[in-house]
Amino acid sequence: MKTFTAYVEFDPETNLYVGIVPGLPGAHTQAASLDTLRENLQEVVELCLEEFGEPVEDLPKFVGLQQIEVSV
Repeated sequence: MKTFTAYVEFDPETNLYVGIVPGLPGAHTQAASLDTLRENLQEVVELCLEEFGEPVEDLPKFVGLQQIEVSV
C-alpha cells in the first residue's frame, strides 16, 4: 500500500472541490462532496500508476500552509 498526498481546494465559481496530487502527472479531479472527491482521487491515482508506472523521483512532501496578509 502506498500513500499519496492530495491538495484540495473549493472552487466557489463551480461549487466543486478540486483535488490534485503534486508530482503525479494527470492526477487531478473534482467532485461535489469531499467523500466523492476522495473516491475520485483514489481512482485517478490508480489509473495514473497503471498508465505511467511508479514515479521515478520522490514526490513533493506537504509541509504546511501559510496565510499572508497584505494591505491593498
